[in-house]
Amino acid sequence: MSDKKNSFVTMQGVGHKFDPNPDAPMVVEGIDLDIYRHQFVAVVGPSGCGKSTLLRMVAGLLIPCAGEVSVFNKQVTEPRDDVGIVFQKANLLPWLNVRKNVLFPLKHKYGFYSSNDEERANELLEMAGLTQFADKMPDELSGGMQQRVGIVRALLLNPDILLMDEPFSALDALTREQIGFDLLDIWKKNPKTVLFITHSISEAVLLSDRILVMSKRPGTVLDLIDVDLPRPRSSKTINSPRFAELTDLIRGYIYEPNVPA
Repeated sequence: MSDKKNSFVTMQGVGHKFDPNPDAPMVVEGIDLDIYRHQFVAVVGPSGCGKSTLLRMVAGLLIPCAGEVSVFNKQVTEPRDDVGIVFQKANLLPWLNVRKNVLFPLKHKYGFYSSNDEERANELLEMAGLTQFADKMPDELSGGMQQRVGIVRALLLNPDILLMDEPFSALDALTREQIGFDLLDIWKKNPKTVLFITHSISEAVLLSDRILVMSKRPGTVLDLIDVDLPRPRSSKTINSPRFAELTDLIRGYIYEPNVPA
C-alpha cells in the first residue's frame, strides 16, 4: 500500500462528469493515483478518455464530482501558486519579447517584477538554451522554441509540481522528439514533480518514471506501469529491447483492451 502522507499528488476514487444530469455518463471514474517527489508520471489513453480532465482537477481548474484530489495532503479546491501548467500551445503574447513573456506571470499577478526576477528568468532561459533568443519576438521562433519558452515561463515561480497537457502535440515528429530530450535535460537541471498528458506512447515511455494507462470513456485505470529504463535517457533508449516491450504493452492495453496482456 502506498504512503499517501508522502505523496505530492493524491487521487482517491476520483470521478467527474460535465453534465449535471444524474443519468449522464461519467468522463472519468474510480481514479486512484499517488505521485511522489520529483517523479515524472505520464498519462496515456484513447482520445476522449479524460486525460486532460485529470490534469485540470490537479490544477484546481475543475472540482471532481466524486472522490478527492489532494496536493501536499490538502484537498484541491482552487488553483495553487505551487503548481505550474504548460498547455498544448505556448500561448506567448506576440507583443512581448521572449524574456518579457517569461516574466509575464509575475507582471500579471503582482503588477511588477524585480531585478532578481529578471536574473531568474535569464538563468532559466540559459538552462533551456534560449539565451540568444531572449530579445526576440515570438514570431521569430520555431514552434519547438516557443514551447521551450512556455516551459521556462511555467518554471519562473519555481512551482513544486509541473502539469503538462500534451505540450508537444502541435510539433512535427522530429521536433517533438528533440524537445522531449530538451525537457529531460531541463527536468534534470531543475527537478520537478511532473504530471504529463500525451497521446504518444513512445513519448510517455521515453520521459516517464511511471505511466498511468487509461481506458476509453469513462476513463478508468487499466494499469500503472513502472518504466524501468535507466536514466539518463537518449536515442539509444528508444532502440533498446525494453523500450519496445513497454510500448507494445501499452499499445495492447489501448488498441486491444479485451486481449490479456
